[in-house]
Amino acid sequence: MAAKILANLIVMGSSIVARALVQAYRQALQNASKSGVAQETLQNAVRRSSKVMTEQEARQILNVSETTTWEEVMKRYDTLFENNAKNGTFYLQSKVHRAKECLEAAYQDKGQGTGTPS
Repeated sequence: MAAKILANLIVMGSSIVARALVQAYRQALQNASKSGVAQETLQNAVRRSSKVMTEQEARQILNVSETTTWEEVMKRYDTLFENNAKNGTFYLQSKVHRAKECLEAAYQDKGQGTGTPS
């Protein structure tokens, strides 16, 4: 009999806690939407989940500016790729490669030659 009462108390207590959590979450969403934090958080989540490198990030990785020619980008890529192949990590090497791919697409969109067949 005592076990049944204890089980009922646990079930009722957990349902009360669950309702309180849902209510607190709803209130947090309302507060965040009023301050604009919710939209910024969603944008950051989408950006992180998309795994697509931005042109700005690619330029930072390769340490090139917007005025850099494609030939200079490739020289910088070759240097960084080779250095990471010898002394770096596969992660860094792959970041350098993805940066080159991103900038290659950007240079093609701008009509500047990349020297690669389309």
